[in-house]
Amino acid sequence: MSSTPQDRLAALGITLPPVAVPAAAYVPFVRTGNLVFLSGHIAKKDGKPWVGQLGLTMGTDEGKAAARAVAIDLMGTLQAAVGDLSQVKRIVKVLSLVNSTPTFTEHHLVTNGCSELLGEVFGPTVGTHARAAFGVAQIPTGACVEIELIAEVA
Repeated sequence: MSSTPQDRLAALGITLPPVAVPAAAYVPFVRTGNLVFLSGHIAKKDGKPWVGQLGLTMGTDEGKAAARAVAIDLMGTLQAAVGDLSQVKRIVKVLSLVNSTPTFTEHHLVTNGCSELLGEVFGPTVGTHARAAFGVAQIPTGACVEIELIAEVA
């Protein structure tokens, strides 16, 4: 495994996007002490909201890919917040909202798309985290997944 998160991103062929402009009355991140709280990021595909509902128009594998895409956007915002991803001491918590039907029960597997990529990029000590995954009736713009993140930084 390469030595820095940036090296691992490069090895995976991932370029982090710039911070997205908030769509409502909030900021992309807030830093207090050694914690950075990232606002919820919706899944995007080709620069547009990745619209769908798990259990109706999307399956678990596509939802997992959407959650992985969210992780990339989250890391772009985290990099903007701290300047260098090597400053991240721990991904503390991930909260995942999955736009799903009442009978869909694989929210945890969808959320693995985000969690697994964070583990790959930050390694097992820094990248593993506490998390929650919920099914919700709807997400802004009809997006399939929204994820927020809390990180401890140097």
